[in-house]
Amino acid sequence: MAAKVGMVSLGCSKNRVDGEMMLYTLKERGFQLVQDVAYCDVAIINTCGFIEDAKQESIEEILELVRLKNEGTIRAIIVTGCLAERYRKEVMKELYEVDAVVGIGGNKNIADVVEEVLEKKKVELYPEKTELPLCGGRVRTTPFYYSYLKIAEGCDNRCTYCAIPMIRGSFRSRPMEDIIKEAEELSEKGVKEFILIAQDTSRYGEDLCGHSLLPELLRKLCAVETLQYIRVLYCYPERITDELIDVIASEPKILKYIDIPMQHCSASVLKRMNRKGSRESLTALVKKLRERVKGITVRTTLMTGFPGETEEDFAELSEFVEEMRFDRLGCFAYSQEEDTPAANMPDQIDEDTKRRRQNIIMEQQGSISIEINRKYIGKTIGVLCEGFDRMTDCYYGRSAADAPEVDGRVYYITNGKKSKIGDIVRVNITDSLDYDLMGILV
Repeated sequence: MAAKVGMVSLGCSKNRVDGEMMLYTLKERGFQLVQDVAYCDVAIINTCGFIEDAKQESIEEILELVRLKNEGTIRAIIVTGCLAERYRKEVMKELYEVDAVVGIGGNKNIADVVEEVLEKKKVELYPEKTELPLCGGRVRTTPFYYSYLKIAEGCDNRCTYCAIPMIRGSFRSRPMEDIIKEAEELSEKGVKEFILIAQDTSRYGEDLCGHSLLPELLRKLCAVETLQYIRVLYCYPERITDELIDVIASEPKILKYIDIPMQHCSASVLKRMNRKGSRESLTALVKKLRERVKGITVRTTLMTGFPGETEEDFAELSEFVEEMRFDRLGCFAYSQEEDTPAANMPDQIDEDTKRRRQNIIMEQQGSISIEINRKYIGKTIGVLCEGFDRMTDCYYGRSAADAPEVDGRVYYITNGKKSKIGDIVRVNITDSLDYDLMGILV
């Protein structure tokens, strides 16, 4: 009987895609894939190592697998992903119960590694980062109706707080024809929503021809007859061109939603972050997007407590949030990551101050979100049904204004009718919560 292999994948959607490609490799080798790692022979933990909270989560998950191994429930543990790539020798040294540590360049060798640990061998494998496959089959772990499309790997932006270039290497675009082919195949299998991801989607193609090919890629994806919806995440503000805005505005298949990681608005903080732009340029960009793309949802992420962030800098950020009225916003406290330029900057800010500022921004956004959601009351919107919540006795789903995993939901009653998961239904909004909406199926 084939050995059973399970995977726990942590962190971002880009890491999830890497995990799906590893699962495909294992399936092709003949291993039996199981969803619950408590019932497998070999457990793979596909880790995140981006910031301190993510590293801690990865370590806690590894320790849980160690417990299962010590109890005899599983036979071997393999650590992959960003934590494995970033800390290499430390993982095996500190967690001796781990059987294999595989850097991201070794993902393509995952089936060989599983065979070796089943033979009770210890494995450490760290090929070049560029050996991480950009293309290949996947065992998708998202619901059948949506899928992530990773269009590039690595990053060349070199933000001073970020370890991603160290972990993932330089920016590499995936061949356009391969992206189109995968979208065609998945849309024919019932995928309705494609979510484009990369460390910087707006940079797609620069390494191939010297300028962004994202507008061209979007047009070609929209030309796929069976493809229904496209959502674009991780567009850096300085690379959002008029051409890209025109494509988003003019193509009906592109959801009127854009995710722009701004991080801050203070010119001095942005400069220390090695980020381009200013409060004025960011304000102008949001204004342009809202003027030219009717009904667009603008999402951003911000950071508090970056080294040297003064009370004046933070006050400016707070004013910016109040002025912009972002439709969706996430805020994170700065994480001092070793070996990054920012880690050695003077004027590091204490954790309490970082968290206090983060909480203030999120409280502000909570009030803004309540106001935005109230404007939906009385309107009828399209909702992609994702399931039934027995606690509230409601169906739930997402509107075009909501990306999976990071945004809110729409809960709705059907008055006895059934709603099919994966269908797009019409819901009349009757009430609003802080981040979610309530309604009735039309």
